[in-house]
Amino acid sequence: MQLTETHRPTLDRALEAIRSRAYWSPHPEHPKAYGETGAADGLAAYQALLGSRFELDQPGTDGWTGAEVSPYGPALGVEYPHPDLDVLLPAMRAGMAAWRDAGPETRALVCLEILSRISARTHEFAHAVMHTSGQAFMMALQAGGPHAQDRGLEAVAYAYEEQTRTPQGVDWSKPQGKRDPLELRKVFTAAPRGIALLIGCNTFPTWNGYPGLFASLATGNPVLVKPHPRAILPLAMTVRIAREVLGEAGFDPNLVALAAERPGEGIAKTLALRPEIKIIDYTGSTEFGDWLEEHARQAQVYTEKAGVNTVVIDSTDDYKGMLSNLAFSLSLYSGQMCTTPQNLLIPRDGIATDAGPKSYDEVVADLAASVSGLLGDDGRANALLGALVNPDVKSRLEAAAGLGEVALPSREVANPEFPDAVVRTPVIVKLDGAKPDDEAAFMSECFGPVSFAVAVDSTSDALDLLRRTVHDQGAMTVGAYTTSADTERAIEEVCLEESAQLSLNLTGGVYVNQTAAFSDFHGSGGNPAANAALCDGAFVSNRFRMVEIRRQA
Repeated sequence: MQLTETHRPTLDRALEAIRSRAYWSPHPEHPKAYGETGAADGLAAYQALLGSRFELDQPGTDGWTGAEVSPYGPALGVEYPHPDLDVLLPAMRAGMAAWRDAGPETRALVCLEILSRISARTHEFAHAVMHTSGQAFMMALQAGGPHAQDRGLEAVAYAYEEQTRTPQGVDWSKPQGKRDPLELRKVFTAAPRGIALLIGCNTFPTWNGYPGLFASLATGNPVLVKPHPRAILPLAMTVRIAREVLGEAGFDPNLVALAAERPGEGIAKTLALRPEIKIIDYTGSTEFGDWLEEHARQAQVYTEKAGVNTVVIDSTDDYKGMLSNLAFSLSLYSGQMCTTPQNLLIPRDGIATDAGPKSYDEVVADLAASVSGLLGDDGRANALLGALVNPDVKSRLEAAAGLGEVALPSREVANPEFPDAVVRTPVIVKLDGAKPDDEAAFMSECFGPVSFAVAVDSTSDALDLLRRTVHDQGAMTVGAYTTSADTERAIEEVCLEESAQLSLNLTGGVYVNQTAAFSDFHGSGGNPAANAALCDGAFVSNRFRMVEIRRQA
């Protein structure tokens, strides 16, 4: 395989991008970029997978499992190999030495070949992501395709940079005055920790999965992929491609394997405590994330858990733009993003705007009208909302209406192409920040299309509540709108002290719940929402240890 000629320029460009933080992506977002027949070919390839067994030819298969049902209605009917862990895990370790000895550059280039082949099948992956996560097709294509691939490449770039920070070898000489110098030959090797376990999530199987997968693989570790039982197919496709590339490059395909579980089996908890598992990447509930951090002591654990994302609304010089930006942020993928705003903190005496002073009630009513206008056409609503990923989200949405005064009721949207899809517009509920019962509602994550317009006594009180929210509950994102330089600095100080990523005065085509690989950090690792950031040096550097061998010269 001509890996260096094909992929070294891309690796160099990625290294430049993580240093400059400028916009860059080698993976096109536009559907037509994949050829005139790309869309049709991708759909046909996806449909060919349905109702069949997904062969991987990995050792230790003791049966078949799989019961995915699309949030849009149809059952996928795909069966996956179920692993005998006592057979599979030793087989995964067998290829570690050769993969380690290949060195950081070869590993990085093999990873880039895997990503290149995934990219070529972006349309196929888009359908797989759409029908396991409920994302609308265009979002599934972009977030599940090029944006996920960017995050994977970003992790490879960081892994390469951290591993090559130390030279591979050096001739060391210490002068001894009139005596001969002391001379040693020192060799430094990035030694992998062991098998990495990737525990996939339901909503963003590739976007949230690729950073950990490629960070571990690029640092020399085998990766066992344990998908969410409702979203197996996108990660199974990834595993198949990775195994093909590894084999063609002369490495053991078992360096990447799939662990699909039977219904109710709970294999993640079993795997997390296996002594062979040395790294764990997890996206999901706080409860299980906390359990992993507490009990999987033999492993380096990276978690992204729940948080309460907050927007402080103090004032704005673009009222219409603010409302439009927030409406889109609340609506995208039915709020089923870990970065979607939940709490909107608004002074009860109102805010100053370019359209004149606006009371709390007016701000909330105008935001509700903006969301309604955005989603008024069912075709557009379906394209933005997608489908509710599981019944739990629907239950939370319905229960939220009973928590306070409803400023914007949720409505059902019909999807003519998929009549069984559960599509709902967001609900906005008015709550009072001074009432303990209301606080109990807004101080915990309500994942899905639910937002709380929280009345506070002042912007100062909003900042106190923001600080307490991030400190106690965590946040993946914070947003704020203000025309005051002093208030802006105060908000920045809260976010710097509590390690929260802040977006200020967004009124255009960039939204608080979107991040760009190579430039934006997703999470900080500094508050309870996540103990790691996607992606920085800390995300990759503890996946290997630098081992030194020195010899007398």
